[in-house]
Amino acid sequence: MTELQGQPLPLSQRIAQIIEETCADRLSFTELAAQLHARAWGGLLFIFAAINVLPLPPGTSWFFAIPLMLVSAQMALGRESPWFPSWINRRGVTKQQLQHLSEKIRWLETRVERIFKPRMASLTGAVATRLIGLVCFILGLVAAIPVPLFHIAPAAAAVLFGLALIYRDGALVICAAVAAVLSIVLDALVIGSGVVALSYAASWLHL
Repeated sequence: MTELQGQPLPLSQRIAQIIEETCADRLSFTELAAQLHARAWGGLLFIFAAINVLPLPPGTSWFFAIPLMLVSAQMALGRESPWFPSWINRRGVTKQQLQHLSEKIRWLETRVERIFKPRMASLTGAVATRLIGLVCFILGLVAAIPVPLFHIAPAAAAVLFGLALIYRDGALVICAAVAAVLSIVLDALVIGSGVVALSYAASWLHL
């Protein structure tokens, strides 16, 4: 991704450039990753995680978590470039979808671009990226559990990891790690309280 005054170009601006430079109306995920250049992993992680932050129709969270898990698993395995199954790759994204995404994230970037900056490089290096991939794969598994709104917290933590890789911000990696732990604890409490409630209801019915 192009650098601007020593800073990585914001993702929304790079997406806008991709839209301008692309003649076709649709890009495969492989083509999108190639256009994101050195920020491919962080950009794809951010994009797929951001989709999972949105409220989703009941029972569909597992489907939208698949691309997130696919990308994060490849990061954990240390692949140099992303790979997608043909049935997912062909679907890709349209320029209109990219435009919509760029507009959605621009407001966020204008507020955080002065905060995020390259620092603590070891936390966004090759080894750290693999560990981030492993953590995000676990977050993707949690997000795939078909419980209403269950996917939002782990996906939000994955969004932070994606931003950390985009901006090469090690401090943000630490914040994302804390958010990941909190999201899993929160979802575990939700499941635990649900199990307790069901057990109580079952025992009450047998009285």
